[in-house]
Amino acid sequence: MRAQLLLNVMIAFLWMLLVDAGEVRFSTFLTGYLVGIGIIFLMHRFFGSQLYLRRLFACFKLLFIFISELVQSSILVLRQILSPQLKIQPGIFRYETVLESDLEITTISLLLTLTPGSVVMEVMPEGNVLFVHAMDVESERDAILSQLKNFEKAIMEVTR
Repeated sequence: MRAQLLLNVMIAFLWMLLVDAGEVRFSTFLTGYLVGIGIIFLMHRFFGSQLYLRRLFACFKLLFIFISELVQSSILVLRQILSPQLKIQPGIFRYETVLESDLEITTISLLLTLTPGSVVMEVMPEGNVLFVHAMDVESERDAILSQLKNFEKAIMEVTR
């Protein structure tokens, strides 16, 4: 992946030097970068890995999923806080994840902790079990479980 990105930037600089010999223009660099993407797309099977833009797209997808989950959980927490009577039942539940590496487990733990209403309290030493504290276990457990599934899927697209 790094080799593809480096090659793409080098193609863009070479394009810029050949087309605009006397001056440096960002538009020419961008054109060269797009030409480089086309060249690397045609050659990516020789690198032995997938095209690096797929992983970049997966990172943006993960960011979008996180922002949407952040907004949804913020609305749920605001409803709980602004209701006249506080009817919550905090609790802890166990979640077994399919993620394997330390980076993946840390990422899902941080993403879930950053969304309001839930916190990852502990990760078992085996690494595949998370203990999650939820502000309202009865009403939000299904929402948190779907949130965890969405995060898992997006994280696996980025890391694998």
